[in-house]
Formats: sequence, structure tokens, C-alpha cells
Amino acid sequence: MTNLEIVKEKLYEKNASLVVLYSNGEIKEYYQNRINDIKDILKENKEALKGAIIADKVIGKVAGSILTVAGVKEIYADVMSKYAVPVLEENNIKYEYKTLTEYVINNAKTGMCPMENKYKDEKDIHKVYNEMLGF
Repeated sequence: MTNLEIVKEKLYEKNASLVVLYSNGEIKEYYQNRINDIKDILKENKEALKGAIIADKVIGKVAGSILTVAGVKEIYADVMSKYAVPVLEENNIKYEYKTLTEYVINNAKTGMCPMENKYKDEKDIHKVYNEMLGF
């Protein structure tokens, strides 16, 4: 079983929102919604996700940008937006998804997530990272 398969299996098995296999071999599950877990991890240690392999419920342009700048090596998403794909491809991040969608949906399920909408055309992933994390 590959490392990506391991985190993917844990995502479903634990019903987590995010599973991280850190470069030191530690695996942790997280349960907050949206990108809150990713933000918390990086605010505690900006280097924490370097070389990590992750599985997440939803990866859109914002999460994809943040994870790319943070140095993640591989990503699995249950749902991935078409806005995340070019970011990952341009930065040679290996990725897989179960479902590719037009965009990340908002909490009310009435349209596009406001953050996905705000950054969907942004080319500078460092700007997305800095603005979302307050760095």
C-alpha cells in the first residue's frame, strides 16, 4: 500500500476532514471544516507540511495554493475543484481525487465558496497563502 493510499484509507475510516502523513512518519487526523486545520498546522509551524502526504475531504484553489506553498508532496481529495488542478500541476504536486467538480460549494450549498470565488483567477499562490494565513 502506498503512503497516499494509507492516508486516503484513514480519511474514510476515521471520517476525518484531513489526514496528514508528516515527513517524520507521524500520521494525524483532523476534524475541523474548510481550511481551518491546515491554517492551524501552519500557524503553529510554517515548515510542518514540508514533504507531507495528505488526504482531505475538499481541495479547492485556496487549499491547493496553501498546501503547495507549504511544501506538500502528494494530495488526495475526496472532492477537488477544477481551480486547484492547474496549481498542483504547475508545481509538480502529485494528486488524486474521487470527484472533480467545477468549484468548491459554499456552506449554504447555493453557489461558489466565497474564498474560491475571490482567488479563482489569482496566479500568485504566495499571495493566497499569505492573505489566508495572515503572514
